[in-house]
Amino acid sequence: MSVPLYGAAPFTLPPCRPSRPHEEDPLASDVPPQRLDLPPALVQGSPQTEPALLGLHRFNEADAGAAEEALLACCGSHRWALRLTAHRPYPDIGSLLAAASEASYDLRPADLAEALADESWMPQPLLGMRAPGSQAAHTALRAAHAAYEARFGHVFVVCLEGIAPEEMLDTVLTSVRTRLANDPDEERLIAADELRRIALTRLEHLVATHTEAGAR
Repeated sequence: MSVPLYGAAPFTLPPCRPSRPHEEDPLASDVPPQRLDLPPALVQGSPQTEPALLGLHRFNEADAGAAEEALLACCGSHRWALRLTAHRPYPDIGSLLAAASEASYDLRPADLAEALADESWMPQPLLGMRAPGSQAAHTALRAAHAAYEARFGHVFVVCLEGIAPEEMLDTVLTSVRTRLANDPDEERLIAADELRRIALTRLEHLVATHTEAGAR
């Protein structure tokens, strides 16, 4: 998971919501996974079982409240989560990710501000601070984060999918310093696209996680 971005003058961040309680399986329903009315091709033990489809099926069949709450862990915009929840069921993972990407592109300024604010209260260190590196590098990164937040008004976010741990600190530090030169409107577009990429990565993980939960 990545860290947030702090926005520019156009953004007015809403008050941070109380932390959502951690649930081992936010997509769980009152019906145990083994008793779900699964399509024949998804029956556990069948040679045709596809774990990814099983996870997607559980997401499609979860009650609306549980699905929305799980989606909010991927992107903090309620409008984004409600839209994806309302458009279920999804026939395959690609359709879900395409819908999520489209919904991300359609975020309004207020939706983006809400999502960025959601990133800011997550109980985690500043992006890149847990990566290996010298004390001087970590000090520089902390200062860069502070400068970014002071300029744009929200935490820095960037998708680090595929970046090796030993490269994360330098990658984040370089990215923060480069983006500090952006004007507020330009940075808002970049932040929005980074949030979209982060949301898709989290969504893939969400479905995979609940695939494993349903397969036990």
